[in-house]
Amino acid sequence: MDPFEDTLRRLREAFSSGRTRPAEFRAAQLRGLGRFLKDNRQLLLDALAQDLHKSNFEAEVSEIAISQSEVDLALRNLQTWMKDEKVSKNLATQLDSAFIRKEPFGLVLIVAPWNYPLNLTLVPLVGAIAAGNCVVLKPSEISKSVEKVLAEVLPQYLDQSSPNLGRIISQKHFKRLQGLLGCGRVAIGGQSDESELYIAPTVLVDVQETEPVMQEEIFGPILPLVTVRSLDEAIDFINRREKPLALYAFSNSSQVVQRVLAQTSSGGFCGNDGFMHMTLASLPFGGVGASGMGRYHGKFSFDTFSHHRACLLRSPGMEKINDLRYPPYSPRNLRVLLVAMEERRCSCTLL
Repeated sequence: MDPFEDTLRRLREAFSSGRTRPAEFRAAQLRGLGRFLKDNRQLLLDALAQDLHKSNFEAEVSEIAISQSEVDLALRNLQTWMKDEKVSKNLATQLDSAFIRKEPFGLVLIVAPWNYPLNLTLVPLVGAIAAGNCVVLKPSEISKSVEKVLAEVLPQYLDQSSPNLGRIISQKHFKRLQGLLGCGRVAIGGQSDESELYIAPTVLVDVQETEPVMQEEIFGPILPLVTVRSLDEAIDFINRREKPLALYAFSNSSQVVQRVLAQTSSGGFCGNDGFMHMTLASLPFGGVGASGMGRYHGKFSFDTFSHHRACLLRSPGMEKINDLRYPPYSPRNLRVLLVAMEERRCSCTLL
């Protein structure tokens, strides 16, 4: 399928599902747009300078500030704008209800010019999102630097309508995860739609280790980042806590991965991956200490659910050999018995 056709199909399906209609979803998208402007201010200033040689002063006033004001205005007034608008009635309709309802068009296309490449892209985008539409955004290909930022960075802050992303198991857990989004600062993602039990893959930065997101298993698409000054501090951070079910070390340096493996303890460990170890039935999966007991996968599952009963069967005809163990004791018998008790492989047969 043509990639453009596939994108349009997914967007139409997303709108048909009703996910863009709730005020909560629209507000989440607008907040994401606001974070895009704040987090990437210098990147946008540089792009505007490269494309149009705009000074920082002019770019701030004519592009960024206006766009941010539109976002703030929409967020403050969204609920009011979405309400049905009552209209005047004549005598014949006094007992009737007459109003204007603002409905989203569905899938809209915004084509932006190059002269104000940020302003004339984002200001109409704010309105389209606030109205509950899905949007195909076409920045000007002439203002290449701004186009590149909008194409590569902006999508990280907005929901992209995907059927391949999972949903939260229940409303209870949705509320729990939504509360965790207040920890630190959202760098990527953060959008949520309660009607769909959907939370976008989210990265949190500036997280403190005492915050709730660092005190419990998350069980959701939220990744908190804690900044450390060195690998030693990272290892110490891990070792001060209960042993985790799994530990994943990502690094271009094999020495870093090996150090983390050697100096920490966890139920399982994976270097530069977070899943593939689970695909091997030859590796046990399970916790240690507070992270769990037992292990499973393949024969490890069989062994976990089996009592390993210790058994030894001896022939009654071997009782004469036991004389070594009985009084009267002698140094010779002790030496023979100790040698016999040593663990060794024995292929001999006693006749």
